[in-house]
Amino acid sequence: MRHHSASDAEREPEPDSDSPPTARPRARQVRDGAVGGLVATLVMTAYRLPISRSLPPTARLWALYVAGGDEDDHPVPAVVLHLLYGTVAGALFGAAGALLGGDPTPTADDDAEARREEVGLLAGVGYALALSWFGERVLLRRLLGMDPDRDESLVFHVGHVIYGLTLGTWIGSRVSHPEDG
Repeated sequence: MRHHSASDAEREPEPDSDSPPTARPRARQVRDGAVGGLVATLVMTAYRLPISRSLPPTARLWALYVAGGDEDDHPVPAVVLHLLYGTVAGALFGAAGALLGGDPTPTADDDAEARREEVGLLAGVGYALALSWFGERVLLRRLLGMDPDRDESLVFHVGHVIYGLTLGTWIGSRVSHPEDG
């Protein structure tokens, strides 16, 4: 599945002769991870907000450590911080793929492309579950002093699975086809 426009080639300069040949693909994977993280956070938040009817936990973080007051007093910083965290987490996912040898090389082999998308999806879900586990055990419980009940915990974890599905699919599908130039 192709998602890059013809102008992508125009926006990405050729690497210098001094740059290692993998520098551009790695940088692109990090950038794609950041964009995918932003998109995935938007999707996760669209799922979470109407179900939980509350701001993300970043509202409590902002109220406790930055501005004071009630967490409901800080909707804009809470959402901006949540989007920032998701974007950075996506960039780290893209960087991990680059470091682990995720191959962004275009291919005409539909089976290879499908495998890449499947691996991206599965890796994204695994990554999101790790983030979710860390988020609940360390951030919510220890840092923010929250004790989510079972339904809040379920929504928290399902939201992160949605994040992982979106991020993994985004990363797995960010490859142009050789015939596209």
